[in-house]
Amino acid sequence: MDLIERNLRYFIENHKDIYESYMEYGKLIHEEGGPLDEKTKRLIKVSASATSQHHYALKTHIRKALKAGCTKEEIEHTLLLIAPTAGFPTAMEGIIALREELGEEEPLRDSSQDKKED
Repeated sequence: MDLIERNLRYFIENHKDIYESYMEYGKLIHEEGGPLDEKTKRLIKVSASATSQHHYALKTHIRKALKAGCTKEEIEHTLLLIAPTAGFPTAMEGIIALREELGEEEPLRDSSQDKKED
């Protein structure tokens, strides 16, 4: 189990009511909020997470986009589209996250590991 899943499990165990309310809110928006198809909604969430530089959310949304049938090329194009607005480094970090999720790249080291080694 990775860090994202462990932290989510912790949150659910300690804040179950908040989590369930949040999930219901998200479900309503996702399913009843408008006419966009599933793949488009998933690509928008990838874009928003990358632009906001929320690395863990980005990885989660990449996983969900892949499960929804988005291709690597569609996700990568989505990440390239943010470069003019959010910056080239932000787009590149998004592509790294995509490649990590696809097993094409080793995960970046957590900076907390560096502190342990000092």
